[in-house]
Amino acid sequence: MKTIKEYQKADGTSPFAEWFDGLHHVAAAKVVTAKSKLQNGIGDVKPVGEGVSEIRIDWGPGYRVYFGQDGLKLVILLAGGDKSTQDQDIKDAKAYWDDYKNRKRSKK
Repeated sequence: MKTIKEYQKADGTSPFAEWFDGLHHVAAAKVVTAKSKLQNGIGDVKPVGEGVSEIRIDWGPGYRVYFGQDGLKLVILLAGGDKSTQDQDIKDAKAYWDDYKNRKRSKK
């Protein structure tokens, strides 16, 4: 089983949490189910480049959760969105992933 954590910007905010908190309760439940699948290594996952992948939720407007994998057991949730904002969401997720890796490297 994988551990799932949310990426936090330098100011302590989580882009994923900000997106998730704005979802309708039914959509939020679908996202929670997708996170559970991700934690167990299953789900409709597709790489989007530069170490970032998306788990696709085939419901409503086509929700996506973007994440990076840090080793074999740690998944970092970067952002979320839907099909209509996908291009920008992917750009943001890649930037968040770069920031995560850079800050992790600088702590060593």
